[in-house]
Amino acid sequence: MYIKQKLGIKIFMVTLGLLLILIPFTGCAPKAAEKPTLIFHDLSWDSAQVHNRIAAFIAEHGYGYETDFIASETAAGWVGLRSGDININMESWTENIQKIYDEAIGSGDCVDLGSNFPDSWQGWLVPTFVIKGDAERGIEPMAPDLKSVFDLPEYWELFKDPEDPTKGRFINSIPGWLCTAINSQKLKTYGLDEYYTDFLAGSDAALSGSMVAACEKGEPWLGYYWSPTWVLGKLDMTPLEEPPFDQAEYDAETYGCAFCPTQVNIIVNASLLDSAPDIVEFLRNYETTAAQNNKVLAYMQANEASTDEAAIWFLQEYESLWTKWVPSDVADKVKAALP
Repeated sequence: MYIKQKLGIKIFMVTLGLLLILIPFTGCAPKAAEKPTLIFHDLSWDSAQVHNRIAAFIAEHGYGYETDFIASETAAGWVGLRSGDININMESWTENIQKIYDEAIGSGDCVDLGSNFPDSWQGWLVPTFVIKGDAERGIEPMAPDLKSVFDLPEYWELFKDPEDPTKGRFINSIPGWLCTAINSQKLKTYGLDEYYTDFLAGSDAALSGSMVAACEKGEPWLGYYWSPTWVLGKLDMTPLEEPPFDQAEYDAETYGCAFCPTQVNIIVNASLLDSAPDIVEFLRNYETTAAQNNKVLAYMQANEASTDEAAIWFLQEYESLWTKWVPSDVADKVKAALP
């Protein structure tokens, strides 16, 4: 009896000792890495904010990440993107900040994941009915042979300036914008300053408003605009042809060619490659078109929708597009989360 009791005590002590040895290691099993909160750079224009919310909705509901947004203008946002305070910029207009971009990418602080939309555009345009007419509205073609900027001398009277009826009116961009000075020089380089006044719009609202008003009245309009924008998603406009972009023309500041093509890319802080490789892969696949951006911005304007509402509309409208960006199981989770 005594031997059995003693043996039992020994077994208990050995077991207790093993437990005491093992207990400190029970918390050392490898844990799944915690997902970082994804911080998006909320730039001041609608298209960038809509893309942020499209990507954030997919990241949250498809991949299980928390997301947030930091609002700032371009230069300040790039400081945060390089430091890691911001993780993702969905709409980097690269040529507009070439030096900042080159330093960020060259240092290894940031990584370019490719184009968001490769066909952004800026240039001169007229309502399509000016060239082709609009039978439903009873509008006959006004300038059927108008194709390029070099055809404009023939049609100056069509775009007559009410303040100077001896010339047509070219509606330029906003005072102080680089594109405004380029447009002014283009008029001279193309020899159009003899035929057209250089009318500067006071604001973006004035510029787009003049275009909308002319189109609604079925009147001719000639001016500068860019894409993606809500107004080009709403109106049927035709760009006028120019000679292809020529760097020599830009170096000489004569600008006798199309505007410099602009890359609109997705940039991330380099740490995201390790901390969220699934998101990096998703963003590498993320790509839209200027036409799709025009439509979502036109939806916002027509419905007074928020950027969150516009993102939901995009995901509902373009399911066949965004489901190609992600694995099927992720797509299923996102679709289930949509209203």
